[in-house]
Amino acid sequence: MRKPRVGLIFSAVPSERRTWPYVGYDYKKRAEELEKLIKENLPEIEFVAKLVQSRDDVEKILQEIGEVDGYVIYYIGIWLGATEAILKKNKPTILVDDLYAGSGEFLLEYSKAKRKGYSVLGVAATNIKDIIKYIRLLDVVYRFKNSKIVVVTDRKIDDEYRETIEEEYGLKLIQYSSSKLNEVYENTNDEEAKRWKEKWIREAERILETSEEEVFKAAKMYLALKKIIEKEKADAITVDCLALVYGGKILAYPCLAFFQLNNDGYVATCEADIDSAATMLLIKYLTGRPSFVSDPVIDLSSNQVIYAHCVAPSKVYGPGGPSAKYILRTHAEDRSGVSVQVLMPLGEKVTTVKLNLRERTMSIHSGKIVANVEEEKACRTKVAVETDAYNILENWNMYSNFGWHRVTVVGDYRREFINIARLLRLKVIEEDKTPALK
Repeated sequence: MRKPRVGLIFSAVPSERRTWPYVGYDYKKRAEELEKLIKENLPEIEFVAKLVQSRDDVEKILQEIGEVDGYVIYYIGIWLGATEAILKKNKPTILVDDLYAGSGEFLLEYSKAKRKGYSVLGVAATNIKDIIKYIRLLDVVYRFKNSKIVVVTDRKIDDEYRETIEEEYGLKLIQYSSSKLNEVYENTNDEEAKRWKEKWIREAERILETSEEEVFKAAKMYLALKKIIEKEKADAITVDCLALVYGGKILAYPCLAFFQLNNDGYVATCEADIDSAATMLLIKYLTGRPSFVSDPVIDLSSNQVIYAHCVAPSKVYGPGGPSAKYILRTHAEDRSGVSVQVLMPLGEKVTTVKLNLRERTMSIHSGKIVANVEEEKACRTKVAVETDAYNILENWNMYSNFGWHRVTVVGDYRREFINIARLLRLKVIEEDKTPALK
């Protein structure tokens, strides 16, 4: 994938104008200083920088910049009036205030752009690192909009839904049948699968109901799914696991395969849930961490939400971080195959999100891990999070239908997700707040 190309436009007026920051200010020098800082801190983005000091030159400058994936408008002076022409290009745009220089125009133009519904985000900060964080979101949007998701299912993917996510978000879906997956599975290397089986067993805290044979089959499934991802140059994979296992159509549960793929830095998701796969992709690009799809359970008595599923990553801080402890179990509902119970680190803040791509919405709530629940009922991994359980219950799917699944990442990323939602033109529903709708 190529680097995102971003137009970096420094907005000012002629130096002789008597206005902020002051008459005779060297706008060219300031633009060069900021351009250097931005390019040094964001090598993953290709910037095309221009200083604009005349409203009449805006269209000419935009033509010189050419086709881009987004814009940064950096106000190093005030009252040029070029913002609207740039926003009409309909690209994700970051507005930046160079404090005490562009503040008036920045504040007025940002509020106007939001009212008009543009894909825009504003930042005003003395620390250049805070500004870099915002500009980096253009790379996150670009990577998200150029992602490919493999969907393993024998069911037909809804044409309208496929068209929506491909046209609106740039997400490409690649469908695999169960028979195609089985063919790849059968051609995996047994010796390599054996090594993965032994590694998982060796590193597990313990093995309860399952067997070494089931772990071996899960290792072959891991190798098969990884091979498909690599062959298709995909960014994520999601498998219609329950329907295909219950229907006897695939040869092993993919729970342990998902566990390892997410630890490796890929995105792997249960139940052919494309919205959850897209959510996990966005989390990966935004945080660099894997996430955990779950079926939440609400407990008003303890003010907790318990996130339950038969899979979760153990490398919750990212592929290079430490691993949480885990136990190898059977899959919960049918007590067969192999799944994983991950014991999440206590005391960590978490952020839980979910996209509804069809309805252009994002749900979000947050909390703190307080327990790993031991309960035979329901899925194996159960992470208890202290949060505003009452508001989450009352707001659940009231403003958009996110289904049962939610996706959780370790870390406090609420502001970052709200920011990226604005650039993607998603309505944000803060489920743990009253009122929730934003």
